[in-house]
Amino acid sequence: MQVLKRFNKYALAAICCLSIAACNTNDKPKEESSGTAATETAADRTVPAVIPFDIVKEYPHDPGAFTEGLEYKDGFLYESTGEYGVSDIRKVSLADGKPVIVRKMPPQYFGEGLTVLNGKIYQLTYREGKGFIYDQKTMTQTGSFSFPAAEGWGMTNNGGQLIFDDGTNVIHFLDPVSFKEVKRLIVTDEHGPVNELNELELIHGYLYANQWQTYNILKIDTTTGRVIGRADLTSILERGGIPPYSGKPHSPEVLNGIAWDATGNRIFVTGKNWPKIFEVKLDN
Repeated sequence: MQVLKRFNKYALAAICCLSIAACNTNDKPKEESSGTAATETAADRTVPAVIPFDIVKEYPHDPGAFTEGLEYKDGFLYESTGEYGVSDIRKVSLADGKPVIVRKMPPQYFGEGLTVLNGKIYQLTYREGKGFIYDQKTMTQTGSFSFPAAEGWGMTNNGGQLIFDDGTNVIHFLDPVSFKEVKRLIVTDEHGPVNELNELELIHGYLYANQWQTYNILKIDTTTGRVIGRADLTSILERGGIPPYSGKPHSPEVLNGIAWDATGNRIFVTGKNWPKIFEVKLDN
């Protein structure tokens, strides 16, 4: 996401092209990052269920979009893109992938996750400690806010609270008026803390999260913070005709972006600089 992360990310993508196994970091214990430790029980060591997936349909996606946030609302996709100097927030037609409205961000900001709540769009920035508020219809900026974390990554909401992560295994719940933290969720799996949680979506009461540096989507219990399911979408590259990372500008990178059409019960996924958005079925 920043310069250092981009280097690591590119290196990872190249390795993934040579070996799918090298992309799977879940076979190694992870170190505690949140400073919160819990007494381990047999239930805590339960291996998350494997969630199979299938591709239902493909849609065009702007390959120049370095996707950081993705949400489906009222018939359109809302997308936040990253990288300094080119970050923006956009309203996108699902059918043809073309932006209907684009709002460029000042060059000092790196766009991150976003969510739509009560007619407003809330967007995080990466390391700037600042979020922005936009009118959903016009996408005109109407305000800004601070959030209680050193970094902003993925974002969603539960209808009453904003939910975001910061690249660790901590998920924050914020009041959308005061922006004060009202709840904190510590995410763990059978190995311990699950770090580098990225783009988020709340689906049927569960949090679904991209895990940066992997092609995994994690299903998280919002009461316990336990990862109860894991979908490995590594094969979506070959199955969907996404070329591997080449090192060239705008070459497709890691999976990032989950959006849910609550009315049609459809799940959409994409990645950074991917030329496609996929409607997928997760068998969970």
